[in-house]
Amino acid sequence: MAIKFQYNKTSLNDLNKQLKIRTNALPTLKNKESALRLEVRRAKARSEELTEKLSASLKAYDYIAALWNEFEPGLISVRDVVLETEKIAGVKTPSLKEVLYDVKPFDIFRKPLWYSDGVDILRQLAQIGIESEIYLEKMRLLDFSRKKITQKVNLYEKVQIPGYQEAIRKIKRYMEDEENLSKASQKIVKTRHQQEEEEESHD
Repeated sequence: MAIKFQYNKTSLNDLNKQLKIRTNALPTLKNKESALRLEVRRAKARSEELTEKLSASLKAYDYIAALWNEFEPGLISVRDVVLETEKIAGVKTPSLKEVLYDVKPFDIFRKPLWYSDGVDILRQLAQIGIESEIYLEKMRLLDFSRKKITQKVNLYEKVQIPGYQEAIRKIKRYMEDEENLSKASQKIVKTRHQQEEEEESHD
């Protein structure tokens, strides 16, 4: 990215201002990037933990697998998932508040005893699965923000800051050269003027 500038003091002041903004912002951006990296790892670990918990729970209920055949399909269903917004390192992420279920009425006297337990088990399993998915989404959003911050850090560190520094150097060098030329010109004019005065006085 080429930095546009002119060889004058106004442009020099503008570049110095832009350089200062980026130099000051860089540590904050790097801290945010580290915080987001950590939160991405946390969300991923929690999602994996919940997935493992779900697998373990399903395995634990293997012994009653045959009973599920007697279970009425659609007896329990998820009506709604209530989410909250949680800010993590400045990023809005979803957080599970509550899962709402619809349970069809059933006659507890005519159905097997374990029916109520079956409804509770399914409720727990659904809760774990939904929570795991929410942590995956949280991880995705945090990682997306982290990538954007990383791009900004790289842009500042590798492109813009060196670019502004180089442009400032060029302007300063130009202004110094211009000043030296101006002084040299003044010296020549002064010497010539003195010579002319001396020649006039000899006449």
